[in-house]
Amino acid sequence: MFQFVEKRRWYFLLSAIIILAGLIIMGYSMVTTGSPFKVGIDFTGGSIWVVQFTEPVEPQTLLAAVEATGYPGAEVTNVGNAQTLQVKMNQIGQSQVVQLQNDIQAAFPGNTVTTLQFNSIQPSIGSEVTRAAFLAMVAASLVILGFMVIAFRKVPNPGRFGASAVIAMLHDVLITLAFFAFMSLFFGWRADALILTALLTVMSFSMQDTIVMFDRIRENQPKYRGESFSAIANRSVLETIHRSLATQLNALFVLFAILLFGGVTMREFIATMLVGLVSGTYSSLFIAVPLLVGWSERDLLGTKTKKPVESTQPSLAS
Repeated sequence: MFQFVEKRRWYFLLSAIIILAGLIIMGYSMVTTGSPFKVGIDFTGGSIWVVQFTEPVEPQTLLAAVEATGYPGAEVTNVGNAQTLQVKMNQIGQSQVVQLQNDIQAAFPGNTVTTLQFNSIQPSIGSEVTRAAFLAMVAASLVILGFMVIAFRKVPNPGRFGASAVIAMLHDVLITLAFFAFMSLFFGWRADALILTALLTVMSFSMQDTIVMFDRIRENQPKYRGESFSAIANRSVLETIHRSLATQLNALFVLFAILLFGGVTMREFIATMLVGLVSGTYSSLFIAVPLLVGWSERDLLGTKTKKPVESTQPSLAS
């Protein structure tokens, strides 16, 4: 039988390397830009201008035209089709939008420009959303911890189940942030409100998988009293891994399809959530359960030598 939990120090080391690399990148970004990653106008404030052309226009072509009119640092993406584009730029007024549309029309003669939408976003909105998301994460962690303590009250040390689940969930958040920080530094990705949505979604998926495995450990403890806790946990992982992978792979396949064939405007959001869900699947198997075992056996890294314990399960020969 494959021993998942006995190799836990290698799982912890891999996660530590990824998280540490992400923290270094975020620290470098904080020093150079004042933020752990590049942020969009949802946090800095600015304007969103959605325009439609009668003929297809490449985003880079429109970006060059917008910058030529005196608006550097804009972001241009397609919205729905090749004729409709979204421009994110620094804060401008209604009169400036009219002038900008006239300038863009002059840059694309014969290709009529129509303004579909114009919105201004205040910097306070981004800070309010960030604060709400942070409070939601804290509240979710406390509620989950309380729920696990109540649900697992009949097993020894139920608080360990709850704390291990919360730590695994925070592990997934840090892995997701590390990925986004890397993409922001090297590929110019900018954080917006959708990234916060991705983090909250990752938290829910991570916790769901972990609770399933912990519940099987709780069920198996009375059945195999003669086995060590690590043996019971390993048995429980093997019994639930097929369900875990089937559930998570279904979601991953859908996200991967959206990433390949969906719109450009959602690509960063979907890619971030995809990485978070992969981390959630990994953490349930290789972080949450091994952490619980290491805590329960007072051997976090699995370095102590253990005497083999005979299983109480009847042999197949009998």
